[in-house]
Amino acid sequence: MTVQEYQDMELLRFTTAGSVDDGKSTLIGRLLYDSKSIFEDQYEAVKATSERRGEEGVNLALLTDGLKSEREQGITIDVAYRYFSTPKRKFIIADTPGHIQYTRNMVTGASTANVALILIDARNGVVEQTRRHAIIASLLQIPHLLVCINKMDLVDWKEEAYDKIKDEFSGFASKLDVNDINFIPISALTGDNVVEKSTNMDWYQGTTLMYYLENVHIGSDHNFIDVRFPVQYVIRPYNDEYHDYRGYAGRIAGGILKKGDNVTVLPSGFTSKISKIDTIDGELEKAFPPQSVTLLLEDDIDISRGDMIVRENNQPEVTQDIDVMVSWFNEKPLQLRGKYKILHTTQDARCMIKEINYKLDINTLHRDLENKSVRMNDIARISIRATKPLFVDPYRRNRQTGSLIFIDEHTNETVGAGMII
Repeated sequence: MTVQEYQDMELLRFTTAGSVDDGKSTLIGRLLYDSKSIFEDQYEAVKATSERRGEEGVNLALLTDGLKSEREQGITIDVAYRYFSTPKRKFIIADTPGHIQYTRNMVTGASTANVALILIDARNGVVEQTRRHAIIASLLQIPHLLVCINKMDLVDWKEEAYDKIKDEFSGFASKLDVNDINFIPISALTGDNVVEKSTNMDWYQGTTLMYYLENVHIGSDHNFIDVRFPVQYVIRPYNDEYHDYRGYAGRIAGGILKKGDNVTVLPSGFTSKISKIDTIDGELEKAFPPQSVTLLLEDDIDISRGDMIVRENNQPEVTQDIDVMVSWFNEKPLQLRGKYKILHTTQDARCMIKEINYKLDINTLHRDLENKSVRMNDIARISIRATKPLFVDPYRRNRQTGSLIFIDEHTNETVGAGMII
């Protein structure tokens, strides 16, 4: 494979979620090992640690639990990112914790995922954490949900155990906003249906986990309808070769941009035409998300970082008053009337929390209108007022222009992530 072919390969981001000891780390270790994505010395180190701890066989979970405290307790605490590739695709895995007190870590890891991989222990079925993670995947609008029913070896590979969990989860998921759900019975420990087809479950006619990850269609996960181009940087080389060059660099957040297209710049409202689309690899005739490009316009317009290039007849809402579902990350509770710094696309502003409408019971989806104290790991609906107009879309329409983060002005810590309603 050439360098260019590797760079052109499609990238799939997926997140793993599940209750404690459902086998997330073992599954990722198995994926990495069976797809030959780890080095021999890594495997030998894990083998030596397993032997030292008196474990039978090689504990593949140790490949992903990077923090010392994770290895000691045998749990996952922080989001661990793992990278691997096969001849078909490149992958980024976000291994997120199963504990209830690390909900914020799951939100962080899942925010950019194409696929949410939810693990269920075949012995325990759908538990509270399963529902919690499915609800978060739905809130975050992750396009594809893959339910892996793990530890099938511990229920004698029985089809009835698989069918029971599949029916129970499907009934619960019908209340969620998820369009694409698939189920696979697996054993991460033995590798059944992970990379190789299982010989112990002849009754299962579906694909393996690796086949699913390599072939799930993610091309239409982005919004290709609404043109959204937040300007990140204005490029002026100031040299003789590019004497009059003025380009607007950024990452396309939505829509398809073509040379010659009429566009409008927000907030000024001035219009122009795209004269050129530049990239590091040369000029393009058209570009689409999530490409990073530099746009050149026919007219000299005052454009700076934070502005947005859109279509004249298809524009985001320009507003200072925004309703947000917020996932709170910080030990200090969310303060009503409190002031926070916010980052939205390439804009930064300040805001005030106008109202806490309700807190979401993450296990039942009920709205708690009484207890409005929003603490770490809580999810709530709030209303904010920003110090300047932002160019926003609903999160369910565009995950880039529909999301923002809250920052404590005094400590500079990220204290919350918001999805615009």
